[in-house]
Amino acid sequence: MEIRLLFGLSGGKDSLALLYTLHRLKQFLPVKFEIMAITIKPGFDGFDTTELERICRELEIDYVIENSDIKEIVFDLRQEKNPCSLCANLRRGMLNSFAKEHGCNKIALGHHQDDVIETFFLSLFYEGNIHTFAPVTYLSRAELHVLRPMIYVPEKDIKHFIKTNNLPVINKCCPMDGYSKREYMKDLLKTLAKDIPPIRASVFGAITRSNIKGWTKSN
Repeated sequence: MEIRLLFGLSGGKDSLALLYTLHRLKQFLPVKFEIMAITIKPGFDGFDTTELERICRELEIDYVIENSDIKEIVFDLRQEKNPCSLCANLRRGMLNSFAKEHGCNKIALGHHQDDVIETFFLSLFYEGNIHTFAPVTYLSRAELHVLRPMIYVPEKDIKHFIKTNNLPVINKCCPMDGYSKREYMKDLLKTLAKDIPPIRASVFGAITRSNIKGWTKSN
């Protein structure tokens, strides 16, 4: 079966790093696959995709821009106090639907190692669950595989890659930027790391050895 891979290009550092990673992998991996990028515009003012369009043209990657009503639904109509979860669900739904409509059988996301750890703590503290996302997830309803190629990469390495290559990161337009629960968890981990320097490596190691779905061969 031909592999046609769709990934969300938000214009943030993670998605830009994933864009270049997939482009290079395509050049030397023995497994052949096609790449298609999509930017889902959330509806916030000041969201400019000009640089993303230029980069995709240079790399010869199919690129689509989809407008959405996410801002109107999450902030204007529902006025969510904690909007991040709903926003993420809406974007995932659009991504999955677009993949099916355009013959893509796999989706790639730009989550990194720090995202895994932060999600683990968010799930533990706010939901009472021991859970985080996995390197590969199969969505049975949509018949799609979700891949996270950078899941073992620390966030600091991605920041270094972006800075070294002078890549044009799009400024975040979301009013929750810097005030979300995930941002709180990121700050908490920074504080804990002052007294426990290897905390990220310890927690990530525990996750990889756990029975969390997607992290063991039996899952």
